[in-house]
Amino acid sequence: MADFDLVLKCWGAVEADYKAHGGEVLTRLFEEHPETLKLFPKFVGIAQGDMAGNPAVAAHGATVLKKLGDLLKAKGDHAGILKPLANTHANNHKIPLNNFKLISEIIVTLMGERDGLDETGKAALRRVFAVVIGDIDGYYKEIGYAG
Repeated sequence: MADFDLVLKCWGAVEADYKAHGGEVLTRLFEEHPETLKLFPKFVGIAQGDMAGNPAVAAHGATVLKKLGDLLKAKGDHAGILKPLANTHANNHKIPLNNFKLISEIIVTLMGERDGLDETGKAALRRVFAVVIGDIDGYYKEIGYAG
């Protein structure tokens, strides 16, 4: 619970502009891990240099961060949010578990750079992500997705 509270202290900066933060998260993900772009077919035709200002990238990034905000505010009581997300990411989008780890670290880094999340806060966010990703892994196993 304390980890969630610590992260939520800086979350307001993300909520204030989900699109800018979300666009930055996905742009950095695609820059640092170009192999992840293939998981987003609607972005494949966008040149790397155009990702940062692309409204579709920003909108999808905003969706990701809004869902993360819901998970943070649930403070661990997130099965109702996470199970359907894991289901669609396994069955519809075919997102391997490792990709959650990659984007999580991008979010930790950016919140440290942009939003005042200090080293203690980053460690707390990593622990929160570890719980969430562990739960996604459990749901993936329940439905038989080996991602």
